Formats: sequence, structure tokens, C-alpha cells
Amino acid sequence: MLFLTNISVKSRLNSWIETPLIENMPKNIVLMEIEKVTWELEDTKTLRLKWPEDYEPIYKTGQFITLYWPDCPKYKRAYSLSSSALDRGFFEVTIKRDGKMGTRMVDWAEEGQKLHVIPPVGRFLPVFEPDKHLVCIAGGSGVTPFRGFAREATQSKLTTRMTLLYSVRTPKDIIFRDEFTALEAENPHFQFQVTCTRADEADAWQGRRGRIDADWITDRAGNLSTAIFYACGPTTLVEATESLIRDTLKLPKEQIKLEKWG
Repeated sequence: MLFLTNISVKSRLNSWIETPLIENMPKNIVLMEIEKVTWELEDTKTLRLKWPEDYEPIYKTGQFITLYWPDCPKYKRAYSLSSSALDRGFFEVTIKRDGKMGTRMVDWAEEGQKLHVIPPVGRFLPVFEPDKHLVCIAGGSGVTPFRGFAREATQSKLTTRMTLLYSVRTPKDIIFRDEFTALEAENPHFQFQVTCTRADEADAWQGRRGRIDADWITDRAGNLSTAIFYACGPTTLVEATESLIRDTLKLPKEQIKLEKWG
């Protein structure tokens, strides 16, 4: 199975599908200890993988690592880094309970256990230029790489504008809600916007309801000519976003970067 990513177009293996074969991956595999486990939601946790001594990889925010258990090397799964390249000494990945690998990670991964890590690769990278506006569109756990984007922009005190448009079913499905809110308060160039597609009418949610549409994108993006659109999440959301940007807003493919999860 392929993880189809458009830069405009690139491919990588599905970060959410078990695969017995990982092709064209780096060979310098490293065994890392799970240093910290953080529950984000009832079905989602963040694993912090501690770098071994003298390990100093060169990589970029937005890339992904591939993991597998020492006792089951045939099942490998790629996960976008939810940490930034400025977070040194560890990698963080945020995993939703899904499939064999995701279920084992969420239900059984504990501090002190070890995982084999294939180092970061990928080209879903933030373009941190002063005159650009990064409009990041995410669905569900597709928000994970944008945590790294927002962290790096804030840690480096960059002036690049970044707006995160995040679609979830209900308020209880918002991953990193507190951290994104804190980053928004700290970084005047970062905005965190959420829309709920299945919030109950009786829910206390005061934010936007409904799916992401062209009007919302246009309103949040402002000057479309300086915007670079990123979309990450389920294939249906990413393809719908691509259609809105290219067919409805009539923007060129060079302004779009996509990661489709099968």
C-alpha cells in the first residue's frame, strides 16, 4: 500500500497500514527506548523515543519515522513526527488506536520498552518564509505533523504566518487542544481554528460546526497568492481539500502539499 503525498506529487508508504516490506528506507536502524508515554485522548497516545548516546540525526520538521517491535520485525509502520527538529534528544510520534500496529502501540506500549526506529525521511516540510502564510488543514490524527510546524515556528520566533484549520467529529476528539491553544497565545503569527462535524446540538461547543469548505478557507487564508496549503489526514478529507483549492479557488498545484492516509 502506498501513502500518496503530493508536493505536488510524491509517494511514501502509508503511515497507517502495516506492511511486511519497507522499500527505499535508510538502513541505519536504531533501537530506542520509550522514555515517556502521554495519553492525548482515550484512543491516542504520544510516545517519546529517547535517542541513544552520541546519536545526532540531521532531519527536518514534518518528516516521518518508521517503527517496529524487536519481536515482530516484519510489521513496520511509518508515523509523522509530532515533535519538531528543534526538539533534541528524542523523537515524538502520536498514535491513534488503529490496525494491529496502532492497537499494540496504544494499548501496550510502556515506558522502558524499546522500538526499532528507521530515521526520518519525507518531504512534507514547512516553508518558513517571512512573506508566506502556511494554511494547514487537518482531519483527526492528521494534525500530528502540524504540532511540529507550530512548535518550530514558535521556538524560533519566526514571523511566518501559520493558520491551522482542524476538522474533528466532536470536541472530545481534538488532539493537542491545550498545547495548540498555548502556542497560539505565545505566537502572534499562529492561529488555531477547529470545526466539529458531528457535535451534538446539546453540546457546549461554542466553535464552528460543519465541514471545511471554500468560504472558511478563503476567510482564514486572506491573501491567497501568498498562501501555501498543507493538507494531512484521511484520503477523503485531503482529496476534498485539494479539489476546493484547485477547482474552486483556482490555485496552482505549486501552492499545495498533501499527505493522504489510505
